[in-house]
Amino acid sequence: MDFAAGEDHHHHHQPPIEHTLTSPILLSERIRQAINDSNSFKLELSDVGKLVDRLSQMLRSFVRSTNSTTTPSFYDRPVRRIFTDVSKTLTRTLTLVRKCRRRTVFLRIVGAADFRKIFNLLEASIGDMKWLLSVFDTGGEYGVVLSLPPIASNDPILAWVWSYIASLYLHPLNVKIEVANELCSLARDNDRNKKIIVEEGGIPPLLKLLKEASSPESQIAGAITLFNLGNNQERARLIADELGVSIIVQAFGRESPISVRIAIAKLICRMSEFDPVSREGFGRENVIRPLVMLLSFETFVDDDRLESVRSVLDRRKTRGYEAGSSSWSMNRRERESEPPELKLELKTSCARALWMLARGNLANCRMLTDTKGLLCLAKIIETETGELLINCLMTVMEIASAAESNADLRRSTFKTNSPAARAIVDQFLRLIQESENSVIKIPAIRAIGLLARTFPARETRVIGPLVKQLNHPNPDVGTESAIALGKFVSPDNFLCTQHSKTVIEFEGVVPLMRLLRGSERTQYHALVVLCYLALHAGNSEALVQARVLTALEGADRAIVGQHSELKELVVKAIYHLNMYHAGVVPPQRPPYSN
Repeated sequence: MDFAAGEDHHHHHQPPIEHTLTSPILLSERIRQAINDSNSFKLELSDVGKLVDRLSQMLRSFVRSTNSTTTPSFYDRPVRRIFTDVSKTLTRTLTLVRKCRRRTVFLRIVGAADFRKIFNLLEASIGDMKWLLSVFDTGGEYGVVLSLPPIASNDPILAWVWSYIASLYLHPLNVKIEVANELCSLARDNDRNKKIIVEEGGIPPLLKLLKEASSPESQIAGAITLFNLGNNQERARLIADELGVSIIVQAFGRESPISVRIAIAKLICRMSEFDPVSREGFGRENVIRPLVMLLSFETFVDDDRLESVRSVLDRRKTRGYEAGSSSWSMNRRERESEPPELKLELKTSCARALWMLARGNLANCRMLTDTKGLLCLAKIIETETGELLINCLMTVMEIASAAESNADLRRSTFKTNSPAARAIVDQFLRLIQESENSVIKIPAIRAIGLLARTFPARETRVIGPLVKQLNHPNPDVGTESAIALGKFVSPDNFLCTQHSKTVIEFEGVVPLMRLLRGSERTQYHALVVLCYLALHAGNSEALVQARVLTALEGADRAIVGQHSELKELVVKAIYHLNMYHAGVVPPQRPPYSN
């Protein structure tokens, strides 16, 4: 059989498994020879011989059973640990037996205590081998073994993990499902358990469960257990390193039941959340397409916009974007028969997965906008509430964030005449004006700010609602509005002068002055906007009436002192306002291009 199948990539430096398996057997033969050659301590050595013979028999029995053709694959972690430990015990035994053989000074230093120690070690090794034989009993007489070998007597979890993982290799599918669920609850308990499961090679057999297309239960058990394991970057990366990304995408793409797709979407989301490499991998495997497709189902009822989404997805399929030959669609009858709460959970999970895939990843954001995903997201933001709405909102905010720092994406996705972009902006403005929930209001404000460079000067409808939110009773909403307005009036924005005049026209100066009494963060952002207004529209009567010059001169020294760029900005703004007050127009620095 192929012993190497069980060796995972963490343990390349280990000796070949054949060497580990034969080493203690050879040692036991040398001990038997040394006992036969010895003339001292006959009684003690006879007892040692019996224990060594019993151990040797168990070692040979194990090697025979693993060499038999009935064993489908091989899990080597506990085998290596126990066989290595047995080898150490037998090496000590051999040393003692050899001391007994020599008619020298050594005889005087061999005492009853030495034999007692060796007897204990040999008994422990026999206990370990008995446990190992029971765990790898392919006849299934023992089922899943949860007894404790001496080697793990201080750490029962390790023994359980070994038993469970061995069962994932050796037992029928119904037992594997049960075992995966046990590993799942162990992983849920604490991070140490997660670490042991991963270190002891639990990831490959769990991924294998995802391939069991005929058994939704096994796919769900595998996906949920991997979800529980993948809650940090290191472990998420280890799942990806075992070719996990393509296995997961293939399982997601099959004609799977809705419950399987929910579990796998959550796993995609979890790995993308914690590991940028997994995030990229999922993008390369084109998982965005099926996620958008599942999200768009029943979103566009009798609407030709669904056909628009579908036709784009189909075009991408013919251009070779298809991951494997599987179909992403869900049978309409099957969809209609699913309970509404399950359909909602699927959409919510897909939307959150898209949010995590888009986070800080330009390529994935591009792919999302290529699939006409924005239209779908806009429609859901318009019609849905709760977590689904928030996940879609956050996805678009990530796309807006990528667009802010990438001119190509900005121009291709958020063109003024683009129906998707217009639909998204309309929804953001609606939420800013109508939503009572700050968790919804703040991402909408933030997204409008991130898109500031896409709006023409005549698009004043976006600035009014932001100015209005400066007065919001929740200080975080006011601060976020100041940050968003800062992006409109910043010199980085080609239209900063026109936007500055619009902010003043919408009576933004007084609420900005009020924010100067807020927290340090609030004061900082309000000062930035006031400075830009002074730089780009310093001759405005509104700035004089609100006594902005006095406010800037009296700005909190502690805050200004901590930020050198703010100190510079305040000094420039004061200089500009003084010039205007003196009737001199200061020279304008040309703004950056958008």
